[in-house]
This record gives sequence, structure tokens and C-alpha cells, in this order.
Amino acid sequence: MLKEPALAALRGIFGDRASVAAPVLLEHAQSESLVTGALPDAVVFPRSTAEVAALAEWSTLHRVPLIGWGAGTSLEGHALALDGGVAVDFREMAAVLEIRPEDRLVRVQPGITREALNRDLRTTGLMFPVDPGANASLGGMAATRASGTTAVRYGTMRDNVRGLEVVLAGGRVIRTGTAAPKSSAGYDLTALFVGSEGTLGLITELVLKLHGQPEAVMTAVAAFPTVGAAVDCVIAVMQMGLTPARIEFLDADTVAACNAYSHLTLPVTPQLLVEFHGHPAGLAEDVGRFRALAEDFGASGLDWAEKQEDRTRLWAARHAAYRAILAARPGAKAVVTDACVPISALAQAVEETRADIAASGIPGPILGHVGDGNFHAILLVDPARPEEATIAKALAKRLAERSLRLGGTITGEHGVGFGKLPLMAAEHGEGWQVMGAVKAALDPLNLMNPGKLVPGQP
Repeated sequence: MLKEPALAALRGIFGDRASVAAPVLLEHAQSESLVTGALPDAVVFPRSTAEVAALAEWSTLHRVPLIGWGAGTSLEGHALALDGGVAVDFREMAAVLEIRPEDRLVRVQPGITREALNRDLRTTGLMFPVDPGANASLGGMAATRASGTTAVRYGTMRDNVRGLEVVLAGGRVIRTGTAAPKSSAGYDLTALFVGSEGTLGLITELVLKLHGQPEAVMTAVAAFPTVGAAVDCVIAVMQMGLTPARIEFLDADTVAACNAYSHLTLPVTPQLLVEFHGHPAGLAEDVGRFRALAEDFGASGLDWAEKQEDRTRLWAARHAAYRAILAARPGAKAVVTDACVPISALAQAVEETRADIAASGIPGPILGHVGDGNFHAILLVDPARPEEATIAKALAKRLAERSLRLGGTITGEHGVGFGKLPLMAAEHGEGWQVMGAVKAALDPLNLMNPGKLVPGQP
């Protein structure tokens, strides 16, 4: 709990936008997964970089941690307090500050969501393509180095953040990057903060790379006889140099859940959802090559959706897959895994994971952005049966170890938070200690989102 002088000083900065009301604190202690934290001591809603800088000065003076909060969609506890502190909710810093169509750049505040940004960009012929599924805030997406369904063509946040404004511990404000397409001037500070999960500073502005809205779009659903056939088709598509904008895998359990939740009628077999963007002539060639490949791997029911409403319905169902899977076991909580492996190891990783889940006795539908080797198992546990959570966490640990054994990573897009903290040493070795040294240099009092991402610090 904040002492009265600290709380009074906080209200001196934010007025009634500094809240200690129980419902507000509870809202900022929630997670969409089984990862849980504690209540923050207060929640603030800044409106400017100057207010965030003043907050960072206050934090240093009163030795109170700061935890950034975007849309609250993270799954590994990134935005949860561990031992009090102030949650910094950026919902009121959600403006588009500048659009530069000729440079294909946009400057935004961190609280704007990707869907809101794309609505503002509709008349420019440009779009921001990174799509993690949830309508996440762009500041949060940068902080976690998010990716999603379109990463196979357009890249992740790492590839699409050109520059940042960041408030460091103590209140210093820095800018990283330039509007130039490239630079050789020193350390890449932008890359350092993208994926830092708020442990090095609070992002208050972003300069993002934009892409042209595609002239034509085609989406297909293809049913496969086995998981192996669907995954092998993905590997062949990527090795042949086809460039789908999206290529998503759903196993039979996920398809059944989506059918029930989103009122679809897909065959209850493994499915690929594929989307191509481009010029109509080139698109027709890509579609033809994909059709031939899919049929070689036994695909049936290859159904192309050219109308916007049909495509929207399919992708809305895919984005709702997490909620659909939860609804398939009412009252369940989810342990959401997030593995990413080299594309050559994808089939082995998925098949070994399926066998491991089948032997565990708990449900675990598999889906993912398989075009870049990233897939998830949604492990459903009954909160009234603690042994199921133990089983699920053991499954998740084995999946991470499997991913590392195959040359991959413990997380392709969800990030570390504190949910995956115990696995970092296995992936990075001494490199993890180097991350801790960077953290200590920039945040010596350990006030920026403590307990996350890096080795434990006092």
C-alpha cells in the first residue's frame, strides 16, 4: 500500500486519473491465462510523455515500481504486479500523431490499438499489418515483440518499429531510430526496447513502418486427412518460395470448437487457413500453385473466399479460436503454450507435442502461425482440480525443452513476463546474465516492471 505522502504526490501529477479504487485495481490484476499476479497499489492514466516522465521521477523518489499496461491481452503476466507498484494504463495516450504516406511511416502514442490505427489509415492506401489476433495496443505489441497471423509475409514488430520515444527510470526521455530506412550509427536502441517488456523503460511514442493495402486478397480453407499432411504441406509451401500473407493451422479439436462457437461448418479434420495478397494476375498464379501443392498432400474441400464478408467471417473465427477452445470446456482455465521452431522441424515438433498431450489426459487443442514455425497448444484445466494445472505446466515445460532441442525458442510471440522466466537460462545461457546487466545499467533500482524477463535482481 502506498504511504500517504507518496499517494498525495501521485495525485499531484494525475489528479483523479490516479486511482486506488478496488474495481480499478482488480481490473489491472487480471490475465487471460492461468498466470496470476497481485493487485497493484494504484493505477494511473497518463495523457502525455511529460506526465510519464514525472511519474518516473516520482517512482525513483518513493521507490515504487511501475508496470506498463496496454490492452491487458498478454498471456505470460507481463503487465501484472508481483509485489505492489503502480500500473501505468496508456488508454488515454491513443492518438495518431503524424502520418507520412510518402515515407510509409506513422507516429502514434502507445495506447492506440492496431484496429483503431488501421481505421485511421483506410483512406491512405496504407495499413499496419502485424496482427496478433487480439486487438492489442501498439505499445504493448512493441514491448512484447508481438507477431501473429501475418508475420509470415510482413514480419513481426521487430521488423515494423522504426523508432521509439521511451521514458527511462528516473524520468529521462530518449528517442531511438530515425525516419531513414536504415542506419549504421551505433547500437540499435530501438531493437533493444522492442521486446524489453517494460523492464527498461515505458514507451510513450512509436514510429511504425506501413505497407500498401493489397490490391487483391484471396483466402482459402483446406481440409487435410492428418496433422502430418497439413504440416508437411506448410513446409512445402514455404520451401517453394510461395509468400502467403497468412497460413494458419487448426487441428481437429480446434476446428470442432470453432464450428460450435462461430457457427461454421468446416469438416472436423486438420485445416489450413491460407490468405494471399497481391496483384490479381500474380495472385492467380500463387493460388494455383498452392492448390496443386495442397492436393498433393491429400487436401479436400479447398474453398476460396474472395468476398470481403466471407474472408472476414473466416478470420473472425480464427481470431476467436482461443475463446472457442475455452468454451469447449466450460469453466476451464488455459495454460497457453507458445513454441517456435525452424520450419524443417515443424512436423516433428507438432507430432511429438500431440502425442505428449494425448498421453496426459487433459484436452490440448493445437493451432498456430505455422508459416513461420510458430504454434500453440491450449491446455485446458479444471480450476477445481489442481493436479490438472500441474500436468499442464509440465507439458508446457516439455514443449519448451522440445523446441530448444529442435533449434527453436521457448516463445515465438507471447514473450516471457514471469510465466516463462524459469526457462530463459536454458535458451540463453550466459546471455541471460548479459540481459540482466543491461537492465541493471538502465534501471539500477529495479523499478521498471521488476520480476519479469531478466534474472532476479534486488
